[in-house]
Amino acid sequence: MAWTVAPAPLRPRRGNPKLALMNRLMILPVTVATLAALCVAALGATVTDLGPWYQALAKPAWNPPDVVFPMGWTVIYALITVAGITAWRAAPTSAAAEWVIGLFALNGFLNITWSILFFRLQRPDWAFYELVALWISILVLIVYCGRFSRTAALLLVPYLAWVSFAGALNRAVVDLNAPFG
Repeated sequence: MAWTVAPAPLRPRRGNPKLALMNRLMILPVTVATLAALCVAALGATVTDLGPWYQALAKPAWNPPDVVFPMGWTVIYALITVAGITAWRAAPTSAAAEWVIGLFALNGFLNITWSILFFRLQRPDWAFYELVALWISILVLIVYCGRFSRTAALLLVPYLAWVSFAGALNRAVVDLNAPFG
């Protein structure tokens, strides 16, 4: 007669409760940051019109091909999303976390506003001045988030560089095509 050993009954595994709590706490920042970045990207893409008006603008010789911009913005929005999540989670207080959300929201608003001014209103001159405010908002994000998350601040540096390049390009377009309106 063969003896068999019945397997032990399955019991629910108890994981690390701190890890489970951390996973639950990640859901809100990841969801909010991802949705916010997707909304800003979608709105920006919706108002961007590379039609006849844009194509007719004189651009500097160092203007990259149009295909570079969506690829660049995709990387930038991914970095912004991770920076937002990182800063939100690293915020030492709920008030600091609210400031993180507010500063990122302001930045998203300024980002979309630039596209509206440049492409929809066809005012690169106004867009350039608005871009200065966008650039300052990125710098404020880097400084504020850097107070409690060096990683978040560093993730935003490529965004500042990208907008700096966009600002130089925007200024060149104004210089080559003014007056507007």
